[in-house]
Amino acid sequence: MHGSMTTKAAQLDRQVRTQAGEVRGQPRDTSGVLAFKGIPYAAPPVGPLRWCAPQAPAPWHGVRDALAFGAGSLSSLANDPRPGPRSEDCLTLNVWTAAKAADEKRPVMVWIHGGGFQFGSSADPAIDGSFLAAKGVVVVSFNYRLGLLGFLAHPELDAEAPSGNYGLQDQLAALRWVQSNIAALGGDPDNVTLFGESAGAMAVGILMASPLARGLFHKAIGESGAFWDGRHGSLQAFDEARARGVAFARRQGDASIAALRAMPAEQLNAAAPWSFERDHVTQAFSASIDRYVVPDVPARRYPRGEQMHIPLLAGWNSAEGFPFMSQSLPHQSAQAFRAAAETMFGEERLAEFQKLYPAKTDAQARASAAALTGDMVVGEQCWQWLRLHQSSTRAPVYGYHFNYTSPYTPIASHVTEIPFVFGTLTSQRVIGSTTPPAEADRALSETIMSYWVNFATSGDPNGPGLPSWPAYDAHDVVQILGNTVEARRNPHADRFAFLGSFREDGVLPMRWREAV
Repeated sequence: MHGSMTTKAAQLDRQVRTQAGEVRGQPRDTSGVLAFKGIPYAAPPVGPLRWCAPQAPAPWHGVRDALAFGAGSLSSLANDPRPGPRSEDCLTLNVWTAAKAADEKRPVMVWIHGGGFQFGSSADPAIDGSFLAAKGVVVVSFNYRLGLLGFLAHPELDAEAPSGNYGLQDQLAALRWVQSNIAALGGDPDNVTLFGESAGAMAVGILMASPLARGLFHKAIGESGAFWDGRHGSLQAFDEARARGVAFARRQGDASIAALRAMPAEQLNAAAPWSFERDHVTQAFSASIDRYVVPDVPARRYPRGEQMHIPLLAGWNSAEGFPFMSQSLPHQSAQAFRAAAETMFGEERLAEFQKLYPAKTDAQARASAAALTGDMVVGEQCWQWLRLHQSSTRAPVYGYHFNYTSPYTPIASHVTEIPFVFGTLTSQRVIGSTTPPAEADRALSETIMSYWVNFATSGDPNGPGLPSWPAYDAHDVVQILGNTVEARRNPHADRFAFLGSFREDGVLPMRWREAV
């Protein structure tokens, strides 16, 4: 008889109160998912707030529409073809939830988009969160500052506050927003999985090793990225990042920070373009050691156990090098490739190198150059991340290798797993394919989504009806996400061990900065 006395939890509808004010999202879709787009998580980083830590958004009165994605950050990619508005005023986020009531405490998955810290946005149709949300998680994605606007380090800025990693500070601000607001959207702030791809995965690995991120997320998924290492060595050191900033100011007529803040954002951004020919780790405005967000090279902090001791799921694709071939070692002939390898790795290691990356013919040299590029830009560091985390924490670790191909995805290139993870199965334009997905593609997507959602829920990807995925350990067994889904020894173990042998105290050789 007391049923009428209990207060039912507030029904969740398209109008929700956040700490800064009320927002109105899109109505539920056919799967029951509500979408809220373009919610400010920080004040616009413009005018005097350019190159400042993100500030709290100004509260608003009335109900703010959250129906369209906010503008992405200005892109540093020269002639970026991607659609959608871009602006310096870019600090907004999006939420997808199928919760019916606010108190459901669903697992939360927060996505960091990739793009080398130079381009990209959360409006990409491939990363629409509604399919994952329909599987029971609350999905959040956001924009953050990129390129020069996100990563300028300069002694004059250091006099105000630690400079350099504003884009990473934006990511922390988005995670703090989730802590303060996600419970009103049916999410559990104590069960947040941070996931991302490429630079997004690099950010996950960096933030796991950052003292400033502690408590802001509880599980991590990294797709094709780990520490922000590259072909020319580890991420920019404190002094390197400042030298880059000072050199940029000098090129703008010895401009002071005040003068640079007075310049139009588009003009500033255009003065620091980036292209795929240049290493985005060491030759661009990107994540660096600022002694604040990033106290030291992350690959040094993991072996010392200074990272978050949380469950990790991470892996790489078989053709990671595909978009980065303009950065590869010279390979117009077998002879050119061998000569460049000898310069980079040393004469005494050349025989070992040639066993792993053979170059007896020109065609073989081209294939080996592609494999080496993928290993150096992505693969080896993903493997290190798994190994270092597994050996320095008791938290569960799971590794994968994505090598699936089909008419829809003819090459398992960098980024091709993303539409499978989100269930969007958007066209694979990066590899020049516009073939629509078929039944086999949809089946693999269902498997991967289930693994990711299970991991976000409990820290373990395994579940009913799924091929068994063993935890990662010293045997170096990873889950092959391919035309067959099964556990196998890491197929690239020997190549990765060779490259990893050049690390000293976690750091790749500084002489690689000058390498071919």
